[in-house]
Amino acid sequence: MRATAKAHTNIALIKYWGKRNEEIILPTNSSLSVTLDAFYTETTVHFKEELERDTFILNDQEISGVPYDQVTNYLELFRSYADQKGLFAEVHSLNKVPTAAGFASSASGFAALAGATAKALQLNLDDTALSRFTRQGSGSACRSIYGGFVQWEMGTLADGSDSYAIPIAPQDHWDIRVAAVVLTAKEKDVSSRVGMKRTVDTSAFYDGWLETLPRDLEEIKEGIGRRDFEKVGAIAEANCLKMHATTLGAVPPFTYWQDTTMSVMETVQQLRKEGISAYFTIDAGPNVKVLYLPEDEEKVMQKLQATNGVTEVIVSKVGEGISYL
Repeated sequence: MRATAKAHTNIALIKYWGKRNEEIILPTNSSLSVTLDAFYTETTVHFKEELERDTFILNDQEISGVPYDQVTNYLELFRSYADQKGLFAEVHSLNKVPTAAGFASSASGFAALAGATAKALQLNLDDTALSRFTRQGSGSACRSIYGGFVQWEMGTLADGSDSYAIPIAPQDHWDIRVAAVVLTAKEKDVSSRVGMKRTVDTSAFYDGWLETLPRDLEEIKEGIGRRDFEKVGAIAEANCLKMHATTLGAVPPFTYWQDTTMSVMETVQQLRKEGISAYFTIDAGPNVKVLYLPEDEEKVMQKLQATNGVTEVIVSKVGEGISYL
């Protein structure tokens, strides 16, 4: 009982920031992302009857502690569903995403783990059902089941059965580029989960953030449908800034930005002043993602690479959904 799956990470254009149910990861708002081809995780899950416990090897290193507990607890969801309690697995994962630095490594990681586990247990889940399972490992991971542009429906039901990802536009709908601007590979002082909960529980700005989201979501979907880059970019950038503003209203306040984060944001704004359509977005970390069109790639790359504090710029095209190797 063995299977290997590959899943790409995604970057949210309309952010997911807050849970209404922590245990099964139900969000306070719907979100929308684009899947990226440059960052991915490949995971092999091998169930063996002779094993007495799960093992988890990430990038050739055996993992213990909290990350191990997260993986084995996640496997238990599938074992319970398949009536295979007591059947343990060897999990080998190759992660081509900087971990815990704001590049959504958990999205590709849990998507690949879900796909490989379901396939190894021969569960024959469709993508909607797989997305529901994936959501319970990491919320944003449910969007990595699909390629292209993807919406995660927040749902309203307490059991989470109506909270899953749906494809909005396929991988070949629109050739846009996303430059991942790497500023630091260090782990964050405040994890996404901790920061999210603190913001929901204490931020004076959180209700205002939620009020703006339905309109942001509908307008960006319209822009994607029309391939209106300026509209999509402007909405994504503003949505990002609003999300990060909520962390400044938390108690105690915090931010994921560094001075180099601000420098890249200023570079992008300068590009627009020079007539180049470029927009930034930032998840829960210091690193910046820059959206632009293929014809502007040379100029965008030159400006980003010349920005003080930038260590690397990695270009992604729109990526594909989960695949099995």
